[in-house]
Amino acid sequence: MTLDRIYVYFIGTAGSGKSCLTKTFSEWLDIKRLHCITVNLDPGAETMPYNPDVDIREWFTLEDIMDNYGVGPNGAQIIGSDLISLRAEEIKEEIESYNCEYVLIDTPGQMELFTLRRSSEILIDMLDRSKSVMVFLFDPVVSKTPSGFISLLFMCASATFRLKLPQIPVLSKSDLLSQEEVQKIIDWSINPDLLYEELQNEGLNLELFYALKESGISQPISPVSSETFFGMEDIYDGIQEIFYGGEDTEKILF
Repeated sequence: MTLDRIYVYFIGTAGSGKSCLTKTFSEWLDIKRLHCITVNLDPGAETMPYNPDVDIREWFTLEDIMDNYGVGPNGAQIIGSDLISLRAEEIKEEIESYNCEYVLIDTPGQMELFTLRRSSEILIDMLDRSKSVMVFLFDPVVSKTPSGFISLLFMCASATFRLKLPQIPVLSKSDLLSQEEVQKIIDWSINPDLLYEELQNEGLNLELFYALKESGISQPISPVSSETFFGMEDIYDGIQEIFYGGEDTEKILF
């Protein structure tokens, strides 16, 4: 099956580095001579590390919503996430005006505004769910502890079940951690029994852990860094594995 365009959704908790990773991965694809565009879906973004090719702020901003609906910032964020569905067709038309192989979609800072709202499903279906993948960012500071790591595992699982998209889990900003900390997190993702032992030491209720383990949702995590470009190839390889069974159909000049 030939896919003419792949949609990559960057999803994670606030501060996990979605915008920076979107920027770095787009630059990496450019270096490899693979055509891509970036899409910003956060109407409240004030400054961004890249210039989006398609920007929801062209249609409305957080300030616009606050003025028009008489709500505060939190209410405006919720309304803004729902308004995206009303602009889904226009967003699709603008994306399709570009000749590109990859569409990198930077989702709102608060991930629940995207993962839990019906508007995101409408947009994903409008663009083409069968050509979509989710890159889920694990915050490095939260991931350092067993309880924090498993909390993010559940968030990742929730996003996967809700959006019905294949996932590529990454440990963002891995350069902020020591090599030992990074390796421990990788080991937790590969071997749930190691995580189980750590959780026992924290005295936590393990019923949810069993449910997560039985679901099989956990996958090996790839450390990445937006500062050093480390791990970008792993994201690319993950995309190839999902859509082409690991066969690299792109002609890349290394």
